[in-house]
Amino acid sequence: MKTEDLAAGKVVDQTIMDANGRALFKKGSFLDDFHIEGLLRDGITEIYVRDEEDHLEEKEPTVIAKEVQEKIDQIRVEDRSSLNLTEDVQKRVGKGIQYLFSSTTDDNFALMTGNITNELMRTLEANNAIAVDIGSLKVSDEYTFRHSVDVATMAMIIARKYGLNEKEIHDVGIAGLLHDIGKMRIPQEILNKPSRLTEQEFEIMKKHARYGYDMLREKTGFNNNILLGVLQHHEKLNGGGYPDRLVDKDIHLYARIIAVADIYDSLVTRRAYKQKISKRDSIEIIMAMTSELDIFVMQSFLDSVILYPVDSIVTLSNGEEAKVVKNNPGFMLRPTVVGVQSGRVYKLAEDLKCASIVIL
Repeated sequence: MKTEDLAAGKVVDQTIMDANGRALFKKGSFLDDFHIEGLLRDGITEIYVRDEEDHLEEKEPTVIAKEVQEKIDQIRVEDRSSLNLTEDVQKRVGKGIQYLFSSTTDDNFALMTGNITNELMRTLEANNAIAVDIGSLKVSDEYTFRHSVDVATMAMIIARKYGLNEKEIHDVGIAGLLHDIGKMRIPQEILNKPSRLTEQEFEIMKKHARYGYDMLREKTGFNNNILLGVLQHHEKLNGGGYPDRLVDKDIHLYARIIAVADIYDSLVTRRAYKQKISKRDSIEIIMAMTSELDIFVMQSFLDSVILYPVDSIVTLSNGEEAKVVKNNPGFMLRPTVVGVQSGRVYKLAEDLKCASIVIL
């Protein structure tokens, strides 16, 4: 959001640094008029702020007794390294993806796509990232651009967990960035319709996968694996997808990886015609799609997404608030938590006594 348009009471959704690398505002800070004036004086023209609905969900900090905190400190295990795009990288990637979608006939289209993917790849390698929390990947306010980067980033993380090599991970990233490029040939009145599409409109929308494939096939610099990732990302293992109703292994691995990332990001993102779905519910929806999605890709995804970051406060089904102290790979819905009032340790993934307790 432009700094000049900010109003007092907005909540910062990023850590804002000064020119010397010092934190001016931590993520989650409330802004007042004095703060906004300071940002403008420092030449900071745009920042990320939380949506109003996220603002309304803000709660008072949970008070934890000293003895409970000591227990938490003893058993707390840091989360696996997750991908974190710096503000500079977010800006470069955001501007790059916007330029790509508006310059599909540019002679340097493939080179620019590679450069954006290189930015994401460098961040992946610098962090040794093996997990992702897409809540931190905000490169644009425009859904199409943000969705493309979210999908590319998640797909690369999944591909790494799946065991693909660096070249293959890079190619998956390119296919993820461009998986919706064919939407540039979809009429704007359909693409931007603020309500659900009619059956006839959806048939037109479904053509974007073929359009994207045809657009990229006309260019140099994109191998067949990338092309098939773009063409087939809406195919389903049971033959219920599009555009060719392929089944099982007829669907390229890149497309099967992108499909999982695409579905998850679409579920958790609010659109004009639908509310966003919680991360937990989105995970459960994907876990139920075993007849449609590759089970091994799904498992790589489930092992890569951090649903309840360590130190976050959750509410248990027994009514107690608890602090997350350890995530358990393969059991993302059932981390180890400590009750902030009782100090009880709930090993949700291991202790049979906790079998009936879930995170709400």
